[in-house]
Amino acid sequence: MTRDITILVPGKLHERALARLHENFRVVQVASVEPSAITAEIVEQTRGIATSFFAIDAGLIDRLPELEIIANFGVGYDKVDAKHAAMRHVMVTNTPDVLTEEVADTALGLLINTMREFPRAEAWLRDRHWEKEGPYRLTPGTLRGRKVGIFGMGRIGQAIARRIEAFGLPVSYHNRRAIEASPYTYYDTLEGLAEAVDTLINVAPSTPETEKAIDASVLKALGPSGVFINIGRGTTVDEAALIEALEQGTIQAAGLDVFEKEPHVPARLLALPNAVLLPHVGSASVWTRNAMADLVVNNLISWFDEGRALTPVAETRGVQARA
Repeated sequence: MTRDITILVPGKLHERALARLHENFRVVQVASVEPSAITAEIVEQTRGIATSFFAIDAGLIDRLPELEIIANFGVGYDKVDAKHAAMRHVMVTNTPDVLTEEVADTALGLLINTMREFPRAEAWLRDRHWEKEGPYRLTPGTLRGRKVGIFGMGRIGQAIARRIEAFGLPVSYHNRRAIEASPYTYYDTLEGLAEAVDTLINVAPSTPETEKAIDASVLKALGPSGVFINIGRGTTVDEAALIEALEQGTIQAAGLDVFEKEPHVPARLLALPNAVLLPHVGSASVWTRNAMADLVVNNLISWFDEGRALTPVAETRGVQARA
């Protein structure tokens, strides 16, 4: 049954999510969230937003007096002003858990490809170099004997840690605070973690506190045999410092699924032989994206039918449904 509730969808949204929204709500799609695109009718009727790419800022939240909930497609919700939403008593949800294992799989695949140069080895075969010139070179990188550090030991970080353990490697981590009863070694500074390991995996979200947290000093601490993997957010890395570290041999290699200004990737990064680059595909399987789409819509259904969100973000856990 279609609910007499208007959900605003700015820009594109996963096709499964959009189809289910149309089955359950009155949907209004707009090409942008500029004031000129938000008509008086939208202002009066919008009670929910389903979003994937657009910034939902304080200005937009304030323009929609009937807004109750913002359902974000993705575990990262840095484009949504969740703190302001909480002040306005607007719920914000994201899509955790359903993508955890997929992203963790991607992190390990990216790590192995970076260490063993499998993409370049495949290109060697496809370009007929194996047939004409002989085997691909012995790779200087290996996982054997490595020590792994994880920046951001949340759901995804812990899933990555379990996989790393299966490879027989020790795991350490840095968070804002230590996790009680965690089996992994905690470091209270990111630089301290980098000094203690030779493989650093970034899973940290994009926040004001994490912006460019992985800087030149952290990369220097990681050292010349160091490998950096980023499956978190590009804004958590000083990208210029990372490029310089790779060019100068400050670290050995990097595997990146995220970048500072996506989809733009700097030409200097593209030119580096010691960087494996992916176009933000951490959760990009049909199965996982469908599960994320369902969770976006299920959050909206649960909110308007039962007055509760399934996966509220931390900032809005105390927000109550309107009477």
